[in-house]
Amino acid sequence: MIAAGLDRVVIIDDYSAARGGATTLSLLSARLLRDLRIPVTYICGDDGANAELRALGVTIVALGGRDLLNAKRITAAFTGIHNVNAARMIAAWVRANDTPNTAYHVHGWSKILSPAIFSSLAPVASRCVVHAHDFFTACPNGAYFDYQAQRICPHRPLGVACLATACDKRSYPQKLWRVVRGANVQRLLRGQEKFGRIVLLHEKMQSYFLRAGYPASRTKTIRNPVAFLSSERVKAEDNDEFFFIGRLDEEKGIEDAVAATKRARARLCVIGDGPLMGKVSASGSHVRTLGWLSHAEISQAIRKARALVMPSRYPEPFGLVAIEAARSGVPVILSKDAFLTDEMTGAGIALCCDTGDEEAFSHALVRFLEMPKDEVRQMSERAFRSSSRLALTNDEWRDALLAEYRVLISQGTPTASIRTPLEGVFA
Repeated sequence: MIAAGLDRVVIIDDYSAARGGATTLSLLSARLLRDLRIPVTYICGDDGANAELRALGVTIVALGGRDLLNAKRITAAFTGIHNVNAARMIAAWVRANDTPNTAYHVHGWSKILSPAIFSSLAPVASRCVVHAHDFFTACPNGAYFDYQAQRICPHRPLGVACLATACDKRSYPQKLWRVVRGANVQRLLRGQEKFGRIVLLHEKMQSYFLRAGYPASRTKTIRNPVAFLSSERVKAEDNDEFFFIGRLDEEKGIEDAVAATKRARARLCVIGDGPLMGKVSASGSHVRTLGWLSHAEISQAIRKARALVMPSRYPEPFGLVAIEAARSGVPVILSKDAFLTDEMTGAGIALCCDTGDEEAFSHALVRFLEMPKDEVRQMSERAFRSSSRLALTNDEWRDALLAEYRVLISQGTPTASIRTPLEGVFA
């Protein structure tokens, strides 16, 4: 049995309720592990109010904190760099409960918990997996994207050119704050070779982590698990509405989708929420917004889709929603810089373009609307039939994680003493 010798898995995430792909996957991993009767502790930065986790028998340890966007500005400035309370909470749990056969898996830390957690996990670093759902463990602004120049960043994180570039979406002082936090990540995670594994979502992520100074030996690619949004093929050929599913933030390209659909005189359905929700909702009659929906609700809504658009402005590490849509028979129009572009277009289930170019994007939308019905049907059928090769099943993903835990535990060190979380915070 692949889980033999495993006492417990400790899952660590900012949130206990799904607010994006990272937390969705951390919650999924808890459920899959509990299906095998593996003890799970879920340590989170929010209030831990997840009845489903408790019903599964998951032990929840909650900080009761607020994410940076909803905290007082001065509080966020300090806790975002080093959240002392988060460090103390995790250190106390490790000190009281750790065993040599306990594995740790960090899914999210950048919204509430902060890099401080890596100082508390240092004594068990050799049994710790850090999941790179984004680029925050490598790049200060988390995206390898220059928001001011609106281009993918070519610089080495925290190098001279990086420090001199005002790439933050808000301001250069905000960039400097991110640099300080990035230096903390560099010191507490990248600089600590004992941390067991950095899990990447796609093979193309590795070059970005090598640029940040992580050796290839510390990275492992495990593609995300993907489920059907609909168990029956969506008849895309009968539909004329485009769908966007995801966080409504600048780097996700939602504004580009709104502008391009307006230019193409097409309709756009937006599923998700975020800072740009107000702007998107007021953008015109061609857009309808549904907010966050459950998986079952998305399954119903997506049946009206002609295609899904994924216009991310930064190098999208995976694009879970693109494969979920494709597996349901919904073709995809995606950015030329998304890591999945070559595979999806090569399989004949997607179109790509420069989604940051309004004219090029709108042209792709018009092309798809005018595509012969039979051609759209064939594209939809290919997507429904073959897109599963781009990702893992839930069970394959769970088993890949368990295999990593087992390897790390076999190579790990006994339970170690814990230093105080405040030791060397800004050293």
